[in-house]
Amino acid sequence: MKRKLYMLATDLDGTLVGDKAALQRLLHYYNESFQDISLVYITGRHLNSALSLIASEELPTPDILITDLGTAIYTSPMLKIDKDWQQQMRINWQPDEILKLSGDFPSLKKQALPNTDRISFTVNNDYEVVQKFEARLNAKNIPHKLVYSSNRDVDILPENSGKGNALIYVLNNFACKEVQVLVAGDSGNDLEMLSLGYPSVVVGNAQPELANIKNHSKLFKATQNYAAGIQEAWAHFYETNETESIL
Repeated sequence: MKRKLYMLATDLDGTLVGDKAALQRLLHYYNESFQDISLVYITGRHLNSALSLIASEELPTPDILITDLGTAIYTSPMLKIDKDWQQQMRINWQPDEILKLSGDFPSLKKQALPNTDRISFTVNNDYEVVQKFEARLNAKNIPHKLVYSSNRDVDILPENSGKGNALIYVLNNFACKEVQVLVAGDSGNDLEMLSLGYPSVVVGNAQPELANIKNHSKLFKATQNYAAGIQEAWAHFYETNETESIL
C-alpha cells in the first residue's frame, strides 16, 4: 500500500454503495486508470456487517477496512485488527459509565453491537434529547465523542477515535508520504473526515446534515449521486494522462 500514490477513502452505505450501475462504472474507471489507487473503506458497520456488504455488492477487497465509525481498523491481506490503534483508541474510554447515564434517557434505544468499543442508540428525530444527553456526559466529565446522524443515529465513541482520527492514523502509518487522497461521504458521521482539509467529496445524495458543512478549499460538492459523485470528484481533482500502474 505504501507504494500506491493515490487513495480513495470512502464511506460505504449511501456513498460508494447505493447505485449498482454507478458503482460498476466507477470500478471500471479505476481499473482502466493508470493511477495506482489504494482503497480504504470507512464505515459505521461492524466487521461482520461490513464484510457481508462487501460480498453482496461485490466490492474489491480494501487495503484497509475501518469499521464502527473509526473504532476498529483492519489491514489486508487478512483484515487483521490493528492492536496499536485499538489500544490508543481505548484510552480514557468509560463504556459502563456511559451506559449507566443513558438509562436516564428512555427515548434513547440502545443498539445491539458485538463489543463496547462504541455505544450506539437510535432516537426518533429528537435532537433535544441528544443535546441533553451530551450535556450530562460533559457534566460528569466523561471523555467521549458524540456523533448524531440521519436524524436517528446517536453514536458515543472514545474521544481518540472517529472516522477522521482513524483516517489520519492510516495515512500516517500505512500510506506513502506523497499519497493523493480523496475522502468521500454522505452523512453526519462522515463530517469529521470530510473536514480534515484533504480533497473531499460530499456526494449529491448526501443527508441534510451535511448541507451546512464548513467549506474548505478542497471540498467538492458533487452533483451526481453515490459512486457517480465519487467519480465526478475524482475527475475534478485527479484526472490526468500520467502513466502510472493500473489498480
